[in-house]
Amino acid sequence: MDKSPYSQENLRQFDTLVAIIAKLRAPDGCPWDKEQTHQSLRENLLSESYEVLEALDKGARDTLCEELGDLLLQIVLHAQIAKDDGEFAIGDVIKSINEKLIHRHPHIFGTHQVKDSAEVMHNWEELKKEEREEGTSILQGVPKEMPALAYACEISRRAVRVGFEWENLEGVLDKLAEEVREIKDTASPEEKEQEYGDLLFTLVNVARWEGIDAEAALRSANQKFFKRFVHMEELCQKRGIDFSKLSFKEKDDLWEEAKKGVKETK
Repeated sequence: MDKSPYSQENLRQFDTLVAIIAKLRAPDGCPWDKEQTHQSLRENLLSESYEVLEALDKGARDTLCEELGDLLLQIVLHAQIAKDDGEFAIGDVIKSINEKLIHRHPHIFGTHQVKDSAEVMHNWEELKKEEREEGTSILQGVPKEMPALAYACEISRRAVRVGFEWENLEGVLDKLAEEVREIKDTASPEEKEQEYGDLLFTLVNVARWEGIDAEAALRSANQKFFKRFVHMEELCQKRGIDFSKLSFKEKDDLWEEAKKGVKETK
């Protein structure tokens, strides 16, 4: 029997992944892995997170499994770098999240009773408030480096948890119409930019009221536009047409043709 820690029978073990990363970072390990720092891996972490999102959007379960592994690699690698620097180890990471989950679920691990998920979220925010330093804003923990749309979604959700919310969807839609009017009424580019930002933020709130993931919705719209535009380019190439020289009406007709020709799938 193969007693190697990297044998097939051990490849499902989390400790095996930790051991592999430690070996890659060892003095006689991989030159590339040994050179990495928290800062050098920032883009890798972000990229792997987006690849997980793409797999989720496509409903590609096999790909999702692989991409989650790639993301987990980044987490373990960061933990190993921290261990090498004498900061913390992967066990501390796991201990931290376990403590947090137990503390924030007293209705599961304690005697507290809840009636629905809304109450769970309310209690979650109250428990998080206890963990924050006094005087710290509820919005303080949202990373400002998040993409602007995702950041808007998160700070909007957090504000709602403490009751800062419209009474109904109609109120949000009225605000949306108001923001559109304000864009029309402003003159300077600076004012238009500000009003456009307000419009986008209000759209985020409309999406939240409708139960729509604004980030996922925009990714889907981007992909839809990409497919249709590429299809138009392909049609022009087949027909020997210079797309840039078509009239607006001809381009619009071609767009309608592309809408019918591109199968709408994730």
